[in-house]
Amino acid sequence: MTDAHCALDMKGITKTFPGVKALSNVNFSVKFGSVHAVVGENGAGKSTLMKVLNGSYPPTSGTIRVGGAEVRMRRPADAQALGVRMVHQEINLVPDLSVAENVYLGRMPGKWTLLRRREMVAKATAVLEELGAAINPRERLGNLSISQQQLVEIAKAYAADPRIIVLDEPTSSLSEHETAALFSILRKMRDDGIAIVYISHRLKEVLQIADEVTVLRDGSMIETRPIQGITAAEMISLMVGREVNNVFPKSPAAIGAPVLSVENISDGRHFRDVSFDVRAGEILGLTGLVGAGRTEVARAIFGLSQLTGGTVRLGGRKTAVRSPSDAVKAGIAYVPEDRKGDGIVPAMCVRENISLPILRQLSRLGRISHGADRALAGHYVSQFAISPPDGERRINLLSGGNQQKAVIAKWLAAKPSVLILDEPTRGVDVGAKAEIHNIIGQLVAEGMAVLMISSELPEVLGVCDRVVVMRDGHASVPLDRKALSEERIMALATGEEVA
Repeated sequence: MTDAHCALDMKGITKTFPGVKALSNVNFSVKFGSVHAVVGENGAGKSTLMKVLNGSYPPTSGTIRVGGAEVRMRRPADAQALGVRMVHQEINLVPDLSVAENVYLGRMPGKWTLLRRREMVAKATAVLEELGAAINPRERLGNLSISQQQLVEIAKAYAADPRIIVLDEPTSSLSEHETAALFSILRKMRDDGIAIVYISHRLKEVLQIADEVTVLRDGSMIETRPIQGITAAEMISLMVGREVNNVFPKSPAAIGAPVLSVENISDGRHFRDVSFDVRAGEILGLTGLVGAGRTEVARAIFGLSQLTGGTVRLGGRKTAVRSPSDAVKAGIAYVPEDRKGDGIVPAMCVRENISLPILRQLSRLGRISHGADRALAGHYVSQFAISPPDGERRINLLSGGNQQKAVIAKWLAAKPSVLILDEPTRGVDVGAKAEIHNIIGQLVAEGMAVLMISSELPEVLGVCDRVVVMRDGHASVPLDRKALSEERIMALATGEEVA
């Protein structure tokens, strides 16, 4: 690759932390006007390599060239000055600022006049429209959904006219429709000569958008190949060092009577007249475009927001759920979409996170029984193969897949009869996806009722017994898996077909 075409050339990159070699002699090059995917399991070194690129970590050894010139980046500002922009999987914006202020954060006009403010809002509007994001630039960012905030992250990077843009799981919170819109923007950026580094666990997307793919495993570069010369199965084999036959395994389970039934529920704003039931031993899928009201339905059932109409029944009995504590007492558990913001307490260890929902049960006379606490955590760490198998390790030091297993364990400790999972495999690797779905399969085999929200249609079609498709706050009747395909779900979600 000549310097004229080489946007980025990282050679011999090694990064060592105390007691851990996170990267070992990695070579990684990206051309201008190309999309280069990076894949690997959680812990393979993808994030560390990108943090070296964006100046967050200095490499222990190795060299970096941007546009043919060797550079030393001591902080993220150095990378940004060279035209390197990164879109993180975890939202990295300011909730109390407007969308426009976040898009131009750090690049706001020096002289803050009403005219310049209008100019900034107009520019943000143009960028959002180009991205196909129907978001009001004057809206407070914290009022937006996770998926909308993700689009604002992408708009912020795009508005900075980058030479190199790194996207870390950019579609983890996007629907198929929004992903297609994003891909059209990425292709335009590629045609404009921008070098795009695309990190994703969704191999189908990698095959759709990338020109080349690099596979990392255990901190080492395994292989770089043109996308035309590799299949998803080959990528998985290179990533995990073994064959993973079924990422979304469907476990057999006897389906019984309805456990959770909702009848014509509404919240007065996000959804109206939604009805479905979830039966013992069943996985009911709830899907549709992001913004259709899926998460809002789940949050209302769990008592995180109030219903303005309709009834909720558990085991056939009408139940009033006004708060999460009411939901837990009634036998409902909820694993939220935003694992970092809502699912874990990052400063606490795995044991403390798992124990949180049932501290009263582990206490005597106001004091927690540490023996019972440790035994509970040890049971779930072993059962769910949480790695490393150390209940005393801070949970934010675990990979995304292991954090998610701990969050599921936390709610299972409360012994629910209904488990609501909102994007249960968001941002986790293919091996962890299969492990999480094996856990879910064990739960339904034991008679649990599972309501699963997912934007990933292969996941919905792979594991769900029936599927409800939402559009504009309304829900279809539950549809049997045998009657569904990706095309039909998208037709229902976009209004091209009425269930």
